[in-house]
Amino acid sequence: MRIAARLHHRRARPVLVRHRRRALVGLAGVLALAAVVALHWLTADLPAPGALITRAASDATKIYDRRGRLLFEVLDPRAGRRTRVALADVAPVLREAVIAVEDAGFYRNPGVEARGIVRAAWQMLRAGRVVSGGSTITQQLARAVLLSDDERGRRSLLRKLRESVLAVRITAAYDKDTILELYLNEVYFGQLAYGVEAASETYFGVHARDLDLAQAALLAGLIQSPAAYNPLVDWNAAKARQDVVLGRLVAEGKATRADADLARSERLSLSAGDASLAAPHFTSYVRALLEQRYGADAVARGGLQVVTTLDLDVQHAAETAVRDQMADLNTRRAGRPDYDAHDAALVAVDPASGDIVAMVGSADYFDAAIDGAVNVALAHRQPGSAIKPITYATAFDTERWGFQPVQGGDDPAHPRLPFTPATVLSDVPTTFRSREGEPYRPQNYDRTWHGPISLRRALATSSNLVAVKVLDAVGVDAMIDTAQALGITTFVDRERYGLALTLGGGEVTLLDLTAAYAGLAARGRRVTPRAILAVLDGPTFAAHPDNADWPGVRDAPAGPQAVPEPVAALITDILSDDLARLPAFGEHSVLELDRPAAAKTGTTTDFRDNWTVGYTPDLAAGVWVGNADNTPMEHTSGITGAGPIWHAFMTAALRGHPARAFPGSPDVVSVTVCESTGLRPTTDCQRPRTERVIRGTEPTADDWSYRAMDIDAVTGARWSADCSGHRVARVFRLLPPDAQAWGREQGILGPPERTCGGRGVVDVVARGSSAGAGRAGLGVADPAV
Repeated sequence: MRIAARLHHRRARPVLVRHRRRALVGLAGVLALAAVVALHWLTADLPAPGALITRAASDATKIYDRRGRLLFEVLDPRAGRRTRVALADVAPVLREAVIAVEDAGFYRNPGVEARGIVRAAWQMLRAGRVVSGGSTITQQLARAVLLSDDERGRRSLLRKLRESVLAVRITAAYDKDTILELYLNEVYFGQLAYGVEAASETYFGVHARDLDLAQAALLAGLIQSPAAYNPLVDWNAAKARQDVVLGRLVAEGKATRADADLARSERLSLSAGDASLAAPHFTSYVRALLEQRYGADAVARGGLQVVTTLDLDVQHAAETAVRDQMADLNTRRAGRPDYDAHDAALVAVDPASGDIVAMVGSADYFDAAIDGAVNVALAHRQPGSAIKPITYATAFDTERWGFQPVQGGDDPAHPRLPFTPATVLSDVPTTFRSREGEPYRPQNYDRTWHGPISLRRALATSSNLVAVKVLDAVGVDAMIDTAQALGITTFVDRERYGLALTLGGGEVTLLDLTAAYAGLAARGRRVTPRAILAVLDGPTFAAHPDNADWPGVRDAPAGPQAVPEPVAALITDILSDDLARLPAFGEHSVLELDRPAAAKTGTTTDFRDNWTVGYTPDLAAGVWVGNADNTPMEHTSGITGAGPIWHAFMTAALRGHPARAFPGSPDVVSVTVCESTGLRPTTDCQRPRTERVIRGTEPTADDWSYRAMDIDAVTGARWSADCSGHRVARVFRLLPPDAQAWGREQGILGPPERTCGGRGVVDVVARGSSAGAGRAGLGVADPAV
């Protein structure tokens, strides 16, 4: 039986094999037919590589101010700047830079990179959407020129496959140099510049053949995202992208490290662009926002009507204030120094909505000598003392620190928190330790020391030393928390910052800092700057579907509470106190308006930046003066450089608007304190005054700094039983230990140290500190001591 079965199996095997082969052949035929059908479906309507491309005309995108006045008309791509050039007329460094960063295997691949397609497909399968491109130069050319507007905007695997088929066909039809030439004449670089020749002229005012390595690397970096890396909008992002391109050139062996380093350090002068722009920096900023959201093609071809937050009347007031002050600073007069200050920027924000109502990015957008096309309002610059209010807001925050001392109370090394405007610290030479353990000895701007002063006076007169003491008490992290809550976006790497942060040691943007001050004007709520009110379709201004996605369209919702309302009220009260800042700024300074106004200046120690930022209940404005290339100025501070611009602008912008007082806070109360300690005045206090503090932080201890003592009228010695002269009472001032050396230099004489009998008397401030809850005591010492 087994033998018969084996024989039957051997006879049946060829039959099974034949059936399997037939099945496989049939399956292969079905699959081949399916592949042919799929390929036909995928490619049937694709244009031929040599097709003549025509583009349908559409209404131009128009950008308006908030009242419907035209600021700029975005031209259709057919009217955009484009000058076609031969590949031989493109600088080799630009060709190499584009290939290195966009498609390193361009001259080797068949139009597609298999690895890029597989990676993109795998990422799409995992994420459920297209995550990365992986497009070669040829694929980008196919997408830009041969695909329809609708298909070009889709991020789908189908579109990727269709552009890949086109790329293979293009490679078969044209040599690589021709493809590269077509690409370099089609690719978009932002600022309405299509192709390398238009981009070279737009950004640098030179022909594409004359570009150097630094310029070529910056332009090549724009291709990935002209909106994100636009050097006229975000110089820091453009430079970071340039660095990536230079790194790729070095990796591909197309540039040496030395050449790349030289290119990184090269100072690039940008061209001004289109002279028809109104509010040019703001318009460029808005356009970049639109391109980031909708894509450059949609903005150029979409016929969008964009209503912005800008008020053209307020913008003109800003431009006039900047122009007049810069002309004055650069007018030579006998006996006046050359300030060497050539650039300025101004931003104005409505505290109620965050609307940017004015933005001047430079003193002259069209002056290449000052890099006028660079929008300094968005650049990272050191704010000097203009950042100090954020430090003090942190120190006054009772919600953070509670209402009881959290750090040792009266110990001079660990003063009590929260501070109040009445708190007194000693403005005297002090050495701190940096994060690295190095000694840090801050100096005041006026190079003098002022002894024990209240935090109100310290902020109003901009004491550097006291600001560092306050930051030392609250901690750098706490200050950064407050800054970020108010909208400062640049304090990212906390490990970089130390106590110098409160003196401007961390860079900010003028827009961020102005919005942070607007937050103080808005009772401590975060104010998020916005530039677009609505995006509309067509001449009828029908609402665009995407309007709902723009934050705060039309009516801006109130932002989150960044600092407690009473804290914001205290900072505003100090910054609007003309009497408190009088010792530093004199009477009727440029910080004083015809209405209640809060303001603060800032000047960096190397005179590279000076600032004035301030607000009324209706308007916040920030002004920067300096040089875009970071060269230092001479004899120019925030009060003399930026201050006059701020004063002139605020006066003009608010003309005709009723003056309004700052709203108070029910949690801020008035108390009487002794000036020298911030404690409750005794009958001996020589300088009582009224101060504003948050309810619950009123001083509970009595002043110890003024003490009435009996002395001998003849000898001036401390009165004792063996004195023979008349006994008279005099009030003496006692200083905390850390200010006693300063007091001796200032001629502040304490009480006599000996009695008529020659015994020594020592006045002791028991644990007394310049933070102030200590008490003075008396002790008698042996004469030999």
